[in-house]
Amino acid sequence: MGNYFYETHLHTAPVSKCGRVGVRENLEFYKSVGYDGVFITNHFIDGNIGCDRTLPYEDKIQYYCSDYEQALDIGEELDIRVFFGVEMSYKGTDFLVYGLDKAWYLSHPEIDGMKYTEKLSLLAEHGALIIQAHPYREASYIDHIRLFPRHVEGVEVDNACRNEFTNHMASHYADAYGLIRFAGTDNHVGASIGRLAGMCSDEQIADELDFIQKVRQGGMKPFTCLPNNDGRSEWKKLLRE
Repeated sequence: MGNYFYETHLHTAPVSKCGRVGVRENLEFYKSVGYDGVFITNHFIDGNIGCDRTLPYEDKIQYYCSDYEQALDIGEELDIRVFFGVEMSYKGTDFLVYGLDKAWYLSHPEIDGMKYTEKLSLLAEHGALIIQAHPYREASYIDHIRLFPRHVEGVEVDNACRNEFTNHMASHYADAYGLIRFAGTDNHVGASIGRLAGMCSDEQIADELDFIQKVRQGGMKPFTCLPNNDGRSEWKKLLRE
């Protein structure tokens, strides 16, 4: 296991409508269990965002970035790194997108409503790292499982909120297509989560672009961890043990 640990899939309230915990509480939790940084990957404007989706595009982007911008200040205060990411959605099929910033999204309103394969191609053309999240998730609102192996670079083979079977299927998917193996918690509930995951490395990441380079070159590996098994709610700092 590496020396530096990062959450790659985190939802915060209120930007993610389904998030149950705000920015500060999330960052305090991740700091307490030994993470070095977190990527805020809230549901984008095509997903379960917490604002009125009929707002003008620019207003939705400003709102979307508000939790991340708040997290930057709190992260500096708590001494935990904060990075920007996006979780895009297509009828329950989700993609984690890294490497594009607020300015990029503000300057590309055409992505709103774009055919999804075209949108993913555009993101990739501009350098984004695209990971298909929990590809074998099943739910009442998901009509059927969709795979996009030609439009992603990696697959979330361990999502801490999914069961062993769905993660096993994701792992098979990644290996069959030669895609990057990736992991994240998909945390919506802060310290109440039952398991954690993420990506670790031997070297600290400097920024989102450095993260992407390390992921593509094999310099970051998936990891998972569990809470104490002694009946208490506290998490052990196994990341440092």
